[in-house]
Amino acid sequence: MAIGKFIIKATKNGGVKFDLKAANGETILTSQTYKSLKSCKNGLASVVTNAPLAAIEDQTAESFTKEKCPKFEIYLDKAGENRFRLKAKNGQIIGTSEGYKSLKSCKNGIASVVKNAPEAKVTEAEE
Repeated sequence: MAIGKFIIKATKNGGVKFDLKAANGETILTSQTYKSLKSCKNGLASVVTNAPLAAIEDQTAESFTKEKCPKFEIYLDKAGENRFRLKAKNGQIIGTSEGYKSLKSCKNGIASVVKNAPEAKVTEAEE
């Protein structure tokens, strides 16, 4: 069975970030930019640990239930697209998604992170 992978890469501003890609190559989660490779790897490890435990808080729903961290928060961006962010136990955002046209696709993206993160191989992209 094909599994996803984390790709760690340098950013133009001298930082480091990671993307979690599904088996089909689609990016399903992107990290913030970290100052060091060590802190980037710690963030990546946090995704692996927290994603399988995270509840889903759908902030697009009327009178949604606030969940404890770790959690996936589903929200609407400025363009009206559904997105999610994964928050660690301490409330820090450890990854965000791209925009999805439908809520169903957004929830499928979350399911993909939960499925792929724990087993994903980690590679460092070459410049």
